Amino acid sequence: MSQPKRSRIDILTSGFFKENPVLVLMLGLCSTLAITTNLNNAIGMGLCVIFVLVASNVVISLIRNITPDDIRIPVYIVVIATLVKVVDLFLHAYVPSLYNALGTFLGLIVVNCIILGRAEAFASKNSVFDSFLDGLGMGIGYSMIIVIIAFFRQLLATGAISMYNPLSLETLFSLQIIPDTFTIATFSSPTGAFITFAAVIAAYVGYTNHKAAKAKKGAK
Repeated sequence: MSQPKRSRIDILTSGFFKENPVLVLMLGLCSTLAITTNLNNAIGMGLCVIFVLVASNVVISLIRNITPDDIRIPVYIVVIATLVKVVDLFLHAYVPSLYNALGTFLGLIVVNCIILGRAEAFASKNSVFDSFLDGLGMGIGYSMIIVIIAFFRQLLATGAISMYNPLSLETLFSLQIIPDTFTIATFSSPTGAFITFAAVIAAYVGYTNHKAAKAKKGAK
């Protein structure tokens, strides 16, 4: 039996919460934990992933009917690697501060399971526009979570929320919220990344369980 056709709103928004690549599918965790020390890194990585996701989904959807099944994965990887190299060269040339901050994790977008997963699970089976929406939704969902994690890690580690212009390195804004004597430096380390990620996951699971219990109670 064929599955009912999904609406385009559902395709776009499913990556926000219902099929969030980090919270639900548990993909892209290496970059989620590694680069979320501050908001600049998180936003920069989020934009890069959105671009690669959208562009790779569109290209793979365009060539899906002419790609032999037995070499489809290598073809997907070549497409993704080419797009990542474009991003890598662009940041290296125009935004070197962000390029240096993201380091090897920029190149590792090639093997990010979110990108390859959406190519195989969605773009290879759907139209160009639907694939565009899927890539955009999944990219936004990923970016939302890493920005939330970066917000709390930066706040707890430094006591401040701040951002700088990656082109000029001028401070855009800086707001000291927690006094220096009450900051927790651990949150700038890998240990803090795991603690923050666990707290975000726990909050999401708690919310979904509460929502399910409320719906079950209302159905009685």
